Amino acid sequence: MNFKDTKTAYAYKSAKELKSALFVYKIITKPFMVRAGKFFLNIALALHIPVKPFTNFMFKQFCGGENLDEVLKVSDNIGKFNVKTIPDYSIEGVSNTESFEKLVKELKKVIDIAGKDKNIPFAVFKPTGLIKAEYLQNSFPLNNQALDDYKTRLKDIFDYASKKHVPVLVDAEDFMYQDRIDEILLDFMKLYNREKAIVFTTLQIYRKDRLDYLNFLTDMAKRENFRIGIKFVRGAYMEKERQRAKDGGYPDPINETKEVTDYNYNKAIGISVENIKHVEIFCGTHNEDSVLKLTELMKKYDIRNDDNRIYFSQLYGMRDNISFNLAAEGYNVAKYVPYGPIKEVMPYLVRRAEENSSMGSQAKSEKNMIKMEISR
Repeated sequence: MNFKDTKTAYAYKSAKELKSALFVYKIITKPFMVRAGKFFLNIALALHIPVKPFTNFMFKQFCGGENLDEVLKVSDNIGKFNVKTIPDYSIEGVSNTESFEKLVKELKKVIDIAGKDKNIPFAVFKPTGLIKAEYLQNSFPLNNQALDDYKTRLKDIFDYASKKHVPVLVDAEDFMYQDRIDEILLDFMKLYNREKAIVFTTLQIYRKDRLDYLNFLTDMAKRENFRIGIKFVRGAYMEKERQRAKDGGYPDPINETKEVTDYNYNKAIGISVENIKHVEIFCGTHNEDSVLKLTELMKKYDIRNDDNRIYFSQLYGMRDNISFNLAAEGYNVAKYVPYGPIKEVMPYLVRRAEENSSMGSQAKSEKNMIKMEISR
C-alpha cells in the first residue's frame, strides 16, 4: 500500500481545487491564523454579518454542500474512484424539539437514499442532536420524559433503517454522557442487530476503559447471539476531558500517552477481527499504521478486501492519500461528508481547523502531498 501515491489520492480533484486545498492547509498549519480567524468569525456571527463570502473556501474543502442534493454531487464524483459517502448533517449547538424532529426527518432522507444508492452505505448522527445533553448525565433519573422521548426518536430512526437495511452510525459524546448512551444503544443493538449490524456504537479508544467495554460487548454478543457494530476512533475531546476530571475531582478517563492509545486502538481492531462473526468494524482513523494493521489482519484471517463487515473511513477533505489508495486496492472506504447551511456548520469547520492546527505534522504532511500533486 503506497500512501504517498498522490496521483491516486487526488485524482478526483481539478488543478483549481488542488490549489484551493493548498491555500486552506497553508492557513490551518499556522495556529495564530486559526485563532485570529475564530475570533473574527465569532464577532461576525454576533453582529449577524454574512460569513459565507469569507468562509466558502474552507466550507468547500471540508463540507459536501448546504443540502443533500449537493452532497450527492460529491458522492457521484468520488464514487467514480470506489470511495463511498456518508452524509453527515453537521448542525451543532441547537437543542429544542423542533431541531430534534428536523434531524430525524433529515436522517430518514439519508436512509431513503442509502437504501437505493450503493455509494451511500451508512447514515450517521450525534446523540446530542436528539436530546439536550444534560439529560444524558448519570445524575439525571432514568425515568424522565426527556429520555423517553429520546428513546422514541431513536426507535423511530432504527425501525426505519432496519426496514431499508441501512446501518446507522451513532457518534460518541463527552465522557459524562457516554455511559448512558452506551446503555441505551446496547438495548437497541440486541433488538436490531440479529442478522447484520444496523446500530453502530462508537468507541473512543483514548479512554482507559474502552478495551474492557469492547470485550464485554463481544462476550455478550456471542452469548446472546447478536452482532455488534462498532465505529473505532481515537477520540476528540482530550484536553477538555482532562480539565473536567481535574475540576470535578475524579480520575482522568484518558490514557496517559498517545502511544498507549495507539497500542489500544490496534489491539481493539485485533480483538474485533478475531471475532468477526459477531463484530462489524468501522475503522475511523487518519493513522496510517492502524490502517495497515487492519489490512494485515484481514489477510491473516483470509477476509476479502471488500468484505462488507469491515469499512475504513476518513473525513472529507482530509487524508485522501489513505482513502483513495485503499479504495484503489478494493477495500470498503467511505468519507464522512458534513453538510448543512454554512452559518450553522461553522462550529464544525472551526473544530476541523483547530484540530489540524494542533496536529501539526499531519496537516503539514497534507500540505506537502498537495504541493507534490500540483507539481506532478
